[in-house]
Amino acid sequence: MAKLYFYFASMNAGKSSTLLQTAFNYGERGMRVSLWTAALDNRPGFGAISSRIGLSSDAHRYQADTDIESRVLADHREQPIACVLVDEAQFLTEAQVWQCARLADDAGIPVLCYGLRTDFQGALFPGSAALLGIADALVELKAVCDCGRKATMNLRVDAQGRAVREGAQTEIGGNDRYVAMCRKHFCEALAG
Repeated sequence: MAKLYFYFASMNAGKSSTLLQTAFNYGERGMRVSLWTAALDNRPGFGAISSRIGLSSDAHRYQADTDIESRVLADHREQPIACVLVDEAQFLTEAQVWQCARLADDAGIPVLCYGLRTDFQGALFPGSAALLGIADALVELKAVCDCGRKATMNLRVDAQGRAVREGAQTEIGGNDRYVAMCRKHFCEALAG
């Protein structure tokens, strides 16, 4: 029976590299996968899915109005798809999360979603909230805070490295804009 999985973590935990390794493993066995990522990140030099360790792969890009289910089913009819892999799953809409669930439940295609659990203020992203609510399996990937504890929070910083407390939920950036921290150090940075 196919399942809907949610692999979640803070920034810099290896979500994208794990996803790309999974895609490689399926491909090595001659199985076709369908790769998806949010269309939000349009910075020059970024592959559709790319990891900090240099792995990258092209992928379908989804926006809030993309019908992922219909596209995957159409592709599956042409040539069977063994697995759907979704990067930046925090940006899925609730409707898209349910589409992913139907792909697993009705089409029998496993769907593995990888994303952040919370934003820079500690609030759930809509896609993450829906996945936490309905995924068959929840898997936390681990990142490490400077203190050595598990990093669960994403601190947004400005150009000078100071904590940012307000702003839009989504702001694209990497290590220049976000620091993975344990909750204790996250709270201390926001209070400072």
